[in-house]
Amino acid sequence: MLIDWGFPDFDDHEGVYLFTDRASGLSAIIAVHSTALGPAAGGVRFWNYANSDAAITDALRLSRGMSYKNAMANLPLGGGKGVILAAEPGATVTDAQLEAFGRAVESLVGKYVTAEDVGMSEARMKVVATQTRHVSGLPVAAGGAGGDPGPVTARGVYLGVKAAAKRGLGADTMRGVRVAIQGVGSVGGGVARLLAADGAVLTLADVNAERAKTLAAELGAEAVDASAILTHDADLFSPNALGAILTEASIPQIKAKVVAGGANNQLATRADGQRLHDRGILYAPDYVINAGGIINVGLEYLGQGNMAEVQARVDKIPERLIEVWDESARTGDPESEVADRIAQRLIGRA
Repeated sequence: MLIDWGFPDFDDHEGVYLFTDRASGLSAIIAVHSTALGPAAGGVRFWNYANSDAAITDALRLSRGMSYKNAMANLPLGGGKGVILAAEPGATVTDAQLEAFGRAVESLVGKYVTAEDVGMSEARMKVVATQTRHVSGLPVAAGGAGGDPGPVTARGVYLGVKAAAKRGLGADTMRGVRVAIQGVGSVGGGVARLLAADGAVLTLADVNAERAKTLAAELGAEAVDASAILTHDADLFSPNALGAILTEASIPQIKAKVVAGGANNQLATRADGQRLHDRGILYAPDYVINAGGIINVGLEYLGQGNMAEVQARVDKIPERLIEVWDESARTGDPESEVADRIAQRLIGRA
């Protein structure tokens, strides 16, 4: 008898593990979606959630996305994700909690490989690595694959944005293209700098308003309130913060003709991909466009290649997006559905 676990985003996950460590105060979740192609690889994020169900849902969705992302990036890795729950907004993860999380990863004996995500850093991953070897995103020698995945993710998103602008706007260059960027941290900030160098007209927003204003001053861009960026009058909207921002309520308000950005799980529900499609908005599926980081840390963990190999693989992100867009055009199906279908075939879940 199959049980309905009460989580709509549970997708025949191979395992969902809940960890507590009273000594350090750690509460953590590791979700393993699939190991069909290899160990379940995906970063760990430190975040404050409204409740434990919200944290579990995030881990479920993110781990499934990692299965699809790794498959579409042609990596011999499955999909997993870790979440460390912050007790309150603005809390700082402690070394003791990082060590306890490392022991949790080690207890899965290689089924899950962790790396950095929101709220984490190379330095914090080094602490995790004192307790397990199943970790990536560590400092590496110059030219080696690995280290901070943010800049590599940003480069992949930038290439994907240019491909999306050409496909959806007919733009051969980014000069004069109006781009609204939501989130200007490691990834969004990197994308903004690359697009500014190409002459794009940028509008920036971040929950940290000062960060957006500072970067806007540096790049000659405009900064707006975080609540206004999604509906800003732009040609292309690039979400690079947290997910679930494309919803039944928000999609009708989007003025841009293209959505292409690095945030994970941008669609709040599966139906929202259809809503974008129905409005004629070209969508770059998130786990295709933002694969640069996992390519980097994945090759680091696998011991395959160097930064030149990473860059060569990242350069293929536009090709994978074009494959999705072409099939969408042929079938009339939303880009999000097409990408899922291709990824499911690759992991044997068609």
